[in-house]
Amino acid sequence: MRIMLKLVLDCPPDAAWRAIRSPAVFRAVSAPFTTFTSLEPEGFPEVWPAGEHPVQARAFGVVPLGEQLIDISFARKGDARLVHDTGGGLSGAMTAIDYWHHTMAISPAADGKTQYRDRLVFDAAPFSLLAWPALWAFWQWRALQIRRLAKGWTAA
Repeated sequence: MRIMLKLVLDCPPDAAWRAIRSPAVFRAVSAPFTTFTSLEPEGFPEVWPAGEHPVQARAFGVVPLGEQLIDISFARKGDARLVHDTGGGLSGAMTAIDYWHHTMAISPAADGKTQYRDRLVFDAAPFSLLAWPALWAFWQWRALQIRRLAKGWTAA
């Protein structure tokens, strides 16, 4: 199953690139529907490095959803910078999704703005058709929050 977003963000591409690699932004665009706590000894880093990052997920901050592995890698494709997350559920309801590939891409847009693309490909067989509407709604929430927050992202 696929969910895709394509947005123009009112911020410079370098600022958007910093933001999509930030665990603080990840948590901000997920709340209040899903909250995450780092399971790494040092907690969340300031910026995601490449590699595996285990988290605990909760619905609305109280209902345990299980543990998830965020597995980050970075790439370039033309003028786009990409973040890939190919992690997945480790326990609880998070394990209902068998395949997870989340890609966020940042590239320049007109007038110093940013072209943001966000694609989730997942498989939760036999529950994919049930999971899709919930994930689609969550991705729409993320889009609203990303647009809202991007207005404050500045180049450093």
